[in-house]
Amino acid sequence: MPRHRTRRSALSAASVTAVVLLAGSAAGGAYLAGRSPDPSPAAVASVSSASGPPAAAATSEEPEVDLDAELADVLAPLTAGADVSVAVLDTESGRSAVYGDGAYDTASIVKVDILAALLLLAQDEGRELSGAEHARADAMIRRSDNTSATELLRAVGGEEGLDAANVRLGLTGTTAAHAWGLTRTTAADQVRLLQAVFGTESELSAASRAYLTDLMGRVEADQQWGVSAAGDGWALKNGWMPRTTTGLWDINSIGRVENGGHTYLVAVLSCGHATKEAGVALVEEVAKAAVDMTGEALSGTR
Repeated sequence: MPRHRTRRSALSAASVTAVVLLAGSAAGGAYLAGRSPDPSPAAVASVSSASGPPAAAATSEEPEVDLDAELADVLAPLTAGADVSVAVLDTESGRSAVYGDGAYDTASIVKVDILAALLLLAQDEGRELSGAEHARADAMIRRSDNTSATELLRAVGGEEGLDAANVRLGLTGTTAAHAWGLTRTTAADQVRLLQAVFGTESELSAASRAYLTDLMGRVEADQQWGVSAAGDGWALKNGWMPRTTTGLWDINSIGRVENGGHTYLVAVLSCGHATKEAGVALVEEVAKAAVDMTGEALSGTR
């Protein structure tokens, strides 16, 4: 049964920011010299009458599903003992749900951020990407090539340039790192980034957004896992790596999916997996559960 909270309001504005933990990546994250590319893959109903006395403004007791609580109920049994954070945003209603919090290493999902920063730079300079930039952007997003990410981070001014771009993109809890996979971010910021890529109110031009969307929709076959399990029409970027200190895996996935006639922005971030395969399986299960729960709760079928 859905949890509700009652609020006194005639107009509701629901635009909640989603949060996701993204873990670091050596294969899908922090760049180390000589490291090869990733191996695998947000009326006052004033009743008035011309012929009668002014009517008092009506107030309504409007029940609203507590999506965070609903999501926690759904995910707690699935994530017992796992370090995972999830955020999902229904783009039509603006409603979102968040499970977990904290800041985590981005791993290779930062590559979306790096390309967004490069596109902003090109817009500012009134130019298209060069041939070399196009080639590196394609390799960085579709193949998750680490060398390309290092070159493009340098092109945008390093970590200082990425931080400056993130201010324009509306990110408030992300701190770039020279070893780009160790950039720290929050789930809320990853949803903000996805909104900048897939939304219309963005510093990125329509052409820049379309370019990023196209690349994220054509990642190589062995990298088409993650949030894609939650629906169709996906466009995504994943990050994965074993941590040298523990041997445990960080597995992250962010992107857009379509489900039940709605479009969702989803971020799932996790760490501490014994194997990559176990991490991927959990990320996919959690992404699907989060999207299904949100759709059911907003449609009143839960």
